[in-house]
Amino acid sequence: MTPAALRVLVVDDEAPARSNIVALLAGDPQYRVVGEARNGAEAVDLIRELDPDVVLLDIQMPGLDGFAVIETVGTEAMPAVIFVTAYDDFAVRAFEASATDYLVKPFSEARLHESLARAARRIGEATASRALRALLDHTGTSPVPADALTRLAIRDGDATRFVKVDDIDWIEAADYYVEIHAGGATHLLRLSLSALEARLDPRRFVRIHRSTIVNLDRVRELTPWTSGGHAVLLHDGTKLILSRRRRGQLEAALGQSI
Repeated sequence: MTPAALRVLVVDDEAPARSNIVALLAGDPQYRVVGEARNGAEAVDLIRELDPDVVLLDIQMPGLDGFAVIETVGTEAMPAVIFVTAYDDFAVRAFEASATDYLVKPFSEARLHESLARAARRIGEATASRALRALLDHTGTSPVPADALTRLAIRDGDATRFVKVDDIDWIEAADYYVEIHAGGATHLLRLSLSALEARLDPRRFVRIHRSTIVNLDRVRELTPWTSGGHAVLLHDGTKLILSRRRRGQLEAALGQSI
């Protein structure tokens, strides 16, 4: 089976720079440019909408720079990042931000492909790990966590609100926090999405996107989405994006193909 092309988002405030990258990738079936962003704000929107595998991200841009893009989207919700810049001053900070690679303009076609190949290997390792966890969850090898949460204690000013896990509709990453959506209300909890996911019942709560966990009891149907993908429609009308890479986890939780 031919592996799926790596889906790439190109972010640069200079049109010639974007065009150059697109041209370098045009003849290689291993890569598919799914979008271009002219600034940091557009990058944030397209990352959330398109869920690319990797982002070729310029650092110095007006408004939100490359680092601010990561902070806005949230490190857990970010795809693999390859920083692209005309300066080498930011290399240390880039790798502190968990960048896969750091390209200094001008770079060769070979250097670009080497960097993307490195990103593909990292993504492949992460995908295999998720698939194994989903299989173990489905076969019962990975039981419900012994310390599985039944309610969340959420600070609200000087008060503390208690939200039953059973009442949660869906959860979204929000930088260093998670947004808990329950019964039409939204609560902010200072906890990473992965840390919360580890303490939820995997038979009921499934991560359908790098930034989204859904309560399967709230799912009404799947609907077609862009480029052959799917959206998850909840009973209250909320529409959430199902990532292609997370489809296997949803199928494992449902116990059937979709």
